Amino acid sequence: MQTPLWNLSPLVSVLLIGMAVAALPLLALLRAGRVGGTGSLVSALTLTTLFLTFDLVLFGAFTRLTDSGLGCPDWPGCYGHASPLGAHEAITDAMRVMPEGPVTHSKAWIEMVHRYLATGVGFLILVLAIAAWRAHRQARGGQGGPVPHPAWAAATFVWVCVQGLFGALTVTMKLFPAIVSLHLLGGYALLALLTVQAAQWARLRKGAPVLAAPAFAKGALLLGLVLVVLQAACGAWVSTNYAVLACMEFPTCQGTFWPSMDFAGGFSLWRPLGLHADGSAISFAALTAIHMVHRWGAGVLTVALVAVVWQLRQVSRLSAARRALVLLLLLQLATGLSNVVLGWPLAGAVLHTGGAGAMVVTLVWMLVNSQAYTPLNVPAHATMREAT
Repeated sequence: MQTPLWNLSPLVSVLLIGMAVAALPLLALLRAGRVGGTGSLVSALTLTTLFLTFDLVLFGAFTRLTDSGLGCPDWPGCYGHASPLGAHEAITDAMRVMPEGPVTHSKAWIEMVHRYLATGVGFLILVLAIAAWRAHRQARGGQGGPVPHPAWAAATFVWVCVQGLFGALTVTMKLFPAIVSLHLLGGYALLALLTVQAAQWARLRKGAPVLAAPAFAKGALLLGLVLVVLQAACGAWVSTNYAVLACMEFPTCQGTFWPSMDFAGGFSLWRPLGLHADGSAISFAALTAIHMVHRWGAGVLTVALVAVVWQLRQVSRLSAARRALVLLLLLQLATGLSNVVLGWPLAGAVLHTGGAGAMVVTLVWMLVNSQAYTPLNVPAHATMREAT
């Protein structure tokens, strides 16, 4: 029986579940007594939302890597129901046809839990946008201290809506590699937007001016961020095309440093999973090309990030983040290598995705803290801190 790809009948129920998920951290913030005014609440909510969004990216990787992306083949529910409980009979029927196929009870639950978490994060970001505008109005009225511009929170809400659309297309377009890759990159962009706001709140609450870091430091950070994003895009393309296992040894691939590769076929972007645009099966040489480009990119990125860390050695206020960046680079190298020589273990693959997200967060945090700022509530005679 053909299942409609779009079935909006469970939409309200799924949204209510998402609201319940979002209510848990909101209530926890209130019960923790961390509300010392609107600004304090928005600051805490920003950090909480950033943390939960990072968790969502990890769970999204887990969903993809367990082949659960089509555990419920329609959207936003599961066979027209708000949970796999209501879809039990339909899932069982699908398993009779394909016992090891994309639809199983466990995969359906993984997919729906991912949707519930995504909906919950969406509601948190909506609350964050409303609270940010409220805090901004209060600050302009002389109530409370300075706050980040609420346009950041508004842009984050717009982007999470775009992410929701990509999530729907991931299902309805049957794991189309370009869509799945863009969905992962969109998650990293969401992390970056929330990190900007979290870093701004942290700086503003210090209450003292800070000089800008040297221009070379900001340039190095920006270059590092661009290279991390490019490598993450390449890694997403490897994962969504299942090209990790094209090479099972390191440093060689298929017994040589230059295996047979089809770059044109591998990097034909708009095509179904496992197929070329004309419907023919994608070749092993194309998968090998995808894998090798990512491997070469890892080498370039490693050299570049080592150079970035070296350039920032004299900017003392970035020292902790610089050390974190080194540890993340080592984690990425270790998990990337484990994906090759250990046959793509689930834990290593999830950590590899999370490590890329953590790199984005770290570099964006460092970029924000490399910019000069002067809080409005600091006296004009306050002594400026040194740029280092």
